[in-house]
Amino acid sequence: MFPLNVPNVLTVIRILLVPVLVAALLVETPRGATIAAIVFALAAFTDGLDGYIARSRQSITTFGKVMDPIADKLLIASALISLVSLNRVDAWVAMVIIAREFAVSGLRIAAGAQGAVIPASFLGKVKTVSQVAAVLALIAAGDPNAAWVQALVYVSVVITVVSGIDYFLNVRKRIEEVRRDVTAAARERLTANENHSQ
Repeated sequence: MFPLNVPNVLTVIRILLVPVLVAALLVETPRGATIAAIVFALAAFTDGLDGYIARSRQSITTFGKVMDPIADKLLIASALISLVSLNRVDAWVAMVIIAREFAVSGLRIAAGAQGAVIPASFLGKVKTVSQVAAVLALIAAGDPNAAWVQALVYVSVVITVVSGIDYFLNVRKRIEEVRRDVTAAARERLTANENHSQ
């Protein structure tokens, strides 16, 4: 059972809102787009809120570290896939964004396995905001092909790609730093053992 605190409850709520969002988008109902926009905005709001509460109350848990990014990716991926099926966004846009998210997840796991922790970067936060803005516009706009909507989408794609490259470079740098630290610590222990034996 996961630790029952406010940030974790918000994360679970965000996950539970994913099928609601998909249903609102794909099932033909009166004001479906409006409902979907409200659900997506609410879910996106919980993303920022749970992180803020976790940090301010020092209630960061392993469950939150694992499930929070998964919840974010489920939300964005499900929204984009639904929007592709509705012909409101090109498939390649969804593919680029979703591929970046899963690639970063893989990098995070690989880095963690080597003891490297990569904190959220400014670019990563800008990426999240741009994706939320683009998806919300695609859901709520009467015309998804409007210039301002397409501008948001392309800006989001560019920031997504750039932030992915930045994350990769940061992971590589951090792993190299961890390896150097481990090597230096091993040498210090070896020197200390040699001095002790003398």
